[in-house]
Amino acid sequence: MPPPHWEADIVAADGGTVHLRPICPEDDEGLVGLMDRSSDQTRYYRFFGPMKRLSEKDLPRDTHVDHVDRVAFVVLLGDSLVAVGRYDRYPGTDDAEVAFLVEDAHQGRGLGSVLLEHLAAAARERGIKRFVAEVLAQNGKMVRVFQDAGYRATREYEDGVVHLTFPIEQTEDALAVAYEREQRSESRSIARLLTPSSVAVVGASNDEGKIGNAVLRHLLDYGFAGPVYPVNPGARHVRGVPAYAGIESIPDDVDLAVLAVPADEVAGVVEACRRKRVRGLVVISGGFGETGPEGRAAERLLVASARASGMRVVGPNCLGIVNTDPEVKLNASLAPLIPGRGRVGFFAQSGALGVALLERARSRNIGLSTFVSAGNRADVSGNDLLQYWATDPGTEVVLLYLESFGNPRKFARLARSVGRTKPVVAVKSGRHVGVTPGLAGTSVTVPEESVGALFASAGVIRVDTVAQLLDVGTLLAHQPLPAGNRVAVVGNSTAMGALVADSVLEEGLTLAHEAPVDIGVGGTPEDFRMALQDAVDDDRVDAVVAVFLPPLMAGSQEFGPALREVARHSVKPIVATFLSTEGIPPELAVPDESGMPARGSVPSFSTPERAVIALARVAEYARWRRRPVGELPELPDIDEDAGRALVRRVLADAPRGRELTDDELITLLGAYGVPLLATRTVSDVEAAVEAAAEVGYPVVLKSTAPWLRHRADLGGVRLDLTDPGAVRTAFAAIPSGDPVIVQEMAAPGVATVVEVVDDPSFGALVSFGVGGVATDLLGDRAYRTVPLTDLDAAELVRAPRAWPLLNGYRGSEPVDVEALEDLLLRVARLADDLPEVLRLTLEPIIVGPAKPWHGGRSLVVAGGGASVGPPTARVDPGPRRMRSPV
Repeated sequence: MPPPHWEADIVAADGGTVHLRPICPEDDEGLVGLMDRSSDQTRYYRFFGPMKRLSEKDLPRDTHVDHVDRVAFVVLLGDSLVAVGRYDRYPGTDDAEVAFLVEDAHQGRGLGSVLLEHLAAAARERGIKRFVAEVLAQNGKMVRVFQDAGYRATREYEDGVVHLTFPIEQTEDALAVAYEREQRSESRSIARLLTPSSVAVVGASNDEGKIGNAVLRHLLDYGFAGPVYPVNPGARHVRGVPAYAGIESIPDDVDLAVLAVPADEVAGVVEACRRKRVRGLVVISGGFGETGPEGRAAERLLVASARASGMRVVGPNCLGIVNTDPEVKLNASLAPLIPGRGRVGFFAQSGALGVALLERARSRNIGLSTFVSAGNRADVSGNDLLQYWATDPGTEVVLLYLESFGNPRKFARLARSVGRTKPVVAVKSGRHVGVTPGLAGTSVTVPEESVGALFASAGVIRVDTVAQLLDVGTLLAHQPLPAGNRVAVVGNSTAMGALVADSVLEEGLTLAHEAPVDIGVGGTPEDFRMALQDAVDDDRVDAVVAVFLPPLMAGSQEFGPALREVARHSVKPIVATFLSTEGIPPELAVPDESGMPARGSVPSFSTPERAVIALARVAEYARWRRRPVGELPELPDIDEDAGRALVRRVLADAPRGRELTDDELITLLGAYGVPLLATRTVSDVEAAVEAAAEVGYPVVLKSTAPWLRHRADLGGVRLDLTDPGAVRTAFAAIPSGDPVIVQEMAAPGVATVVEVVDDPSFGALVSFGVGGVATDLLGDRAYRTVPLTDLDAAELVRAPRAWPLLNGYRGSEPVDVEALEDLLLRVARLADDLPEVLRLTLEPIIVGPAKPWHGGRSLVVAGGGASVGPPTARVDPGPRRMRSPV
């Protein structure tokens, strides 16, 4: 039997979806149909001859495979088998021949490339190292499939046949090619939803209280650029538009269907949409995953049916989608009023909050490019929208309201890539108690440190509230990024200027001047303009906060144009607290052709604290964007094979996993060049004395009993033993009869802690902190996701609040920070190489000054523990596949 993970839904190059799975004997009729529908040329290219049909001998052989040496995958669209790919191992070798057949109507959709990715992944699992392909020279398309896959192929030409041989290991080039193709296909799949030529509303109603009525009304009122088809078997017209009894009764093509029917009717509508060849679905209807197990099962069937028929699904239980492009003007949502055209893409996982979010954006004069509410997020997720917005020229800023992650590792990769050119701002609900998607009211614990590490590594601007999400989004959409943290404060109120200055310092920014610039309550608009211009022109200033309170006399309306005039020509960001307004007030707006605020408009905040918080988040993002990407450095003295062999031995002995023994841990850490103190494990006092002589005095004795490890307060650790008598006394005093560790005594230094924790959703996290009860109590740990670059390691060491203890606090000598960074890189490499290591703790790690001690080392690991087991989320990137329905 083939493994279950060999089956997958796939997004094709044109944005449609197909289903891929291993071939089975029941596919014989499908193969016959594929051959019948293929042209003479296609069959000739595949079989090197005019083969019309598979013979009675070939057909059973092609459909009966062993899923080891002979593997085949088929691609299905609905009930049709549209492509097949296979490999056959050459007996007694690591090589296999690979070949494809794709129906003419589906050529150019990238199905050959997808089949190659999945066949290569399956072959690697079965120990095959190279593929061989024989391609007719005139079959240029298939030659390019192999050449463009990122593998290093060798070519030979003989008698009109191109002979290709290439290793199928997952190289960086092959992975980059797969990611690029994934981005194009997933982006096109979202474009099909957001730019339809026609829309059908299934469940449209003349009843003003029905959802179907609201969706149709909003589509018509917003002025959708194409035809709109109401579907209602009981009405001839809905809101004055001719209605149809069913979607298949519509005489023309339908690109997008919006479903507003009861949940028990959705499956039948999806099947009708399949027959109609609809390209995408927005399911407003509720009654699915949010209702419980039966609803979740129905939701999975909905998504599986739609994907198998070539359709993506937004929802169910969602608000809908919006595209403000004047050439589209799509409001397929429950929101009656939509913000104007702008440069912000907005994704909201919550359907219930969607209307409120759009209204708040509209009230602040924030223009949107597109908006998607995913509801239960059964199919389309935030990752899909990131793929779309990455290359959408109309979107410059991305806002995300998230309740959960479908694929956190993919989110981090996409957000990091998008964030290099377009800021991504996110508010993640449920920081303490969350709501499981699709099951309202069920609380789950959210790994907050995982979310923080994920966002930090990806450059995502994290905010705490929806108000901050809109604050930061407004600033990013209208003002440039700051070049640094130096802030000038300009205003007409001494008291307000002092409040702003306090906020600047509290948010980690720097005051560019000793005191805010105050033009006084009697200052004129020209005084205000000149003070602002001076601040903008000052090379010591990176950003400006303008504070204006209305004077008692008339004439305050003239201050807005003065502020706007300076800002529209400034290359430095300006934020304002102006007349207690929020968003972009008219007097601070630079209108574009549509009348919406353009770049150069000044965002205003109701309080100075909110203005500074938004500016601080943007300044941190600008710093991340200026920072080099970092490198994964080559680390000497690493023996990955030795570490992998150890893990395999342990899992062979304990398939469900277990804790490593001290000797196993020493072997594992030694394979990755982690500096360790000399250590022996003994069971009696004389062996302890002998071991102490071997490692050299002074020594430490530690109990191996779990309840006594690292517990000096309970007598489990005995320090600074300088002779055999002290060792004998200490051995007798240690409680319990468990074996005892004899270890060389570390030189004085600062105790630190490094941990690797495997999060089932997020993958491996590396944490770092200074040791001690106080830091444990305060939770002073910093986290980063694996893999770590050299810059990630440098930032992780400096991230804890206790960093000064490592950097010469109160005149102490700074420790060897480079040694700590090197250790973090080695531990991260171990975690990335060996996903079976589910937990690793190194404590204490004693680090001293850069001058060497302990045999030339300034850092040593004095203790630790680890557990191994079957890997969870930390697995190698596989071939392209869609996320499984939640």
